[in-house]
Amino acid sequence: MNRRLFLSTSLSLLSINSYSKSIKYDPYSTKLLLGMGDLSLYSNNIPLAIDPGKAFEKMQTQAKKEGIILEIVSGYRSYVRQKSIWNRKYKFNKAAGLSPKKNISKIIEYSTIPGTSRHHWGTDVDIIDGSKPKEGDVLVTEKFHGKGPYSELRIWMKRHAEKYGFYLPYTQNTNRKGFYYEPWHYSYAPLSIPLLKTFTQLDLNKLLITDGLEGGTHLTPEFMSFYLEENILGVSDSLKKI
Repeated sequence: MNRRLFLSTSLSLLSINSYSKSIKYDPYSTKLLLGMGDLSLYSNNIPLAIDPGKAFEKMQTQAKKEGIILEIVSGYRSYVRQKSIWNRKYKFNKAAGLSPKKNISKIIEYSTIPGTSRHHWGTDVDIIDGSKPKEGDVLVTEKFHGKGPYSELRIWMKRHAEKYGFYLPYTQNTNRKGFYYEPWHYSYAPLSIPLLKTFTQLDLNKLLITDGLEGGTHLTPEFMSFYLEENILGVSDSLKKI
C-alpha cells in the first residue's frame, strides 16, 4: 500500500539572522519542508527564499567586482522537480542492469530522495562561474580543482562565502558520511540549520510519497533510518549547530 502524505501539521522554527544578530521565527509548514508548498522566492534570477536570496545577491555583487560571476545552476527545487530527477536516474541505471539496491545506492551518491532535498527549503544553491564557457556537465568535481574552469570560483568562495552565511554541506572531510563531495553546493546556514533540526523530527516513513516513484517500494523503514543518519545528517559540522 502506498504511503500518503500528511499535510496538516504546521511547524514553527527558529532562524538566526547572522547579520542583524536578531532572532525571529520563520514558519515552515510540513509541505514546505518536503518541497510541496508555495515557497516565496527572492527573484527569478535568484530562486532562493527571501533571506538567503538577499545574502546571495550581496555576495554575488562583491564577487562580480573581483571578476567572478556567481551563476546559479540550481536553487529552489520542488518535490515534483526532484522526483523527475530521481525517476530519470533510476530508469537509466535500471537499463544499465543495476539491481534496485545498487540503483538507489548509486543515485544517493549525489542526489536525494524526493521530499528530502535541502533544495526544497530555498536555502541551498548550486553555482558555477558564469564568466567561463560551458562545456558538457558543469557540476563535475574536476572542473572546480586544478586547471578547471571553476577553480578560481572555488577559491573565492572558500575565502568569502561564510561571511555571507553560505557554507559547503558536502565537504571533502573523510570523516563525513553520506553524499559525495560537492564543491558547487552551498547552504545558507542561518536558515538551513534550524530547518534541518526541524526536518529530522519528521516521521519520513509516514510522510514520504511513493506513488509514481521509481524504486519506492525499496525505501523501507530500515533504509530510511540509514539514509537519515548517513545522508541527511551527513553534512559538515558547521551546518549542524545553532
